[in-house]
Amino acid sequence: MSSVKRLVETSCLKSLPSNYVFNPQSVDLMAWDNEEEEIPVIDFSLLMSSDSHQRSKVIKDIGYACREWGFFMVINHGVPKELKEEMLGACQSFFDLTEEAKLEYAGKSLFDPIRIGTSFNITVDKQLFWRDYLKVHVHPHFHAPHKPAVFREISEEYCKRAREVAQQLLKGISESLGLEADFINEKMEVGLGSQLLVVNLYPPCPQPAVAIGLPPHSDHGLLTLLMQNEQDGLQVLHKGKWVSIAPLPNSFIVNTGDHLEILTNGKYKSVIHRAMVNKEATRISIGTAHGPPLDKIVSPALELVAEGGDRLAYRGIKYKEYLEVQQSNQLNGKTCLDYVRL
Repeated sequence: MSSVKRLVETSCLKSLPSNYVFNPQSVDLMAWDNEEEEIPVIDFSLLMSSDSHQRSKVIKDIGYACREWGFFMVINHGVPKELKEEMLGACQSFFDLTEEAKLEYAGKSLFDPIRIGTSFNITVDKQLFWRDYLKVHVHPHFHAPHKPAVFREISEEYCKRAREVAQQLLKGISESLGLEADFINEKMEVGLGSQLLVVNLYPPCPQPAVAIGLPPHSDHGLLTLLMQNEQDGLQVLHKGKWVSIAPLPNSFIVNTGDHLEILTNGKYKSVIHRAMVNKEATRISIGTAHGPPLDKIVSPALELVAEGGDRLAYRGIKYKEYLEVQQSNQLNGKTCLDYVRL
């Protein structure tokens, strides 16, 4: 199927093709919170500080962010701004390749190392999403498209740095739960775990009010780290209202995933979010999803269940099986997580 980018570049679109039109009531497109509400900001440098008072405070802040929002911005993370800009440029250059040059990565199966596509899953999507994507499995084995030539070197360094940030954040999350710093990293074998690079391209849309880049959904995995170009479009569902996210310069947006919710037995929940589109310019977002090894069974940590006297809220499931369930169905809120609820 043709990409959205090609559709935009080869057609003089005045209106949206009917297969991309969403019923506004079905996805609540227009209902967002216009009030100035900002997601929490975490200063990563304080998490790495030798000052125990500062570190203790930021761990409490992380706990609040995970408990109340499931989304937060990370500043002073140590990933060079130049590397992030180079990564955005490399991703734009990939999408600028001819359709023929990208064709070798099209129509591949879920766990193929490199895969491009459009929408989410065109075999089950009732309406199409205004989005093209590139998905690359970058850990524990690194892969990269061979074009453009700079992509491999830049993406390898970028993904390594993002992985380091994610592992440190998981230490802070562990401590915020009253556990040892290495608890999540060790229990989930994150050092050997899965890291998926997902690059989303949202071209200008002739009728953004009746289209959507990605519908309301939560993410698989433990944490997702996201950066984007200068175009906003991410919205988070918070206390029943959609809140638009405007990232601080050179920050990462971080959100908790379904498998952190399972592991913590619901103490920290994954959060529904969506991607809106605009009429003026292309938006690019680059996410790295961090999870356990594909064959790892994820179930609630007994340390957290016993500590609170709670019942088990989720059954254990292999990470790979969860991905197969999510990717073979329509993207719809947190319905995939319902698959493992008890």
